[in-house]
Amino acid sequence: MLMNSPIVPYIPVADMARARKFYEGKLGLKPREEYAGGVIYECGNGSWVFMYPSAGAGTSKASTAFWAVDDVASEVAELKAIESSRRCSATCAALPSRAACFRR
Repeated sequence: MLMNSPIVPYIPVADMARARKFYEGKLGLKPREEYAGGVIYECGNGSWVFMYPSAGAGTSKASTAFWAVDDVASEVAELKAIESSRRCSATCAALPSRAACFRR
């Protein structure tokens, strides 16, 4: 049954090369495997996320995933410190007590 199975968040992207550069180079995610034109990234505590090319990338105004962290302020500060050719803004949001969100 689905209630006993893990759920996997996904990240649709328009430009895989550019997205990989950001998620791997800036956020430090490590690819576990390439699959169906996309890439699976290992995350904390055995979790993972699937990033894939999609013509619909960037059209949703809803969140698709979040990382739960122990120290939100520290994570936000680290994200703000990332030097990128694109503006990376990080803000604390009214999410579960130990969570933050960011837009790239």
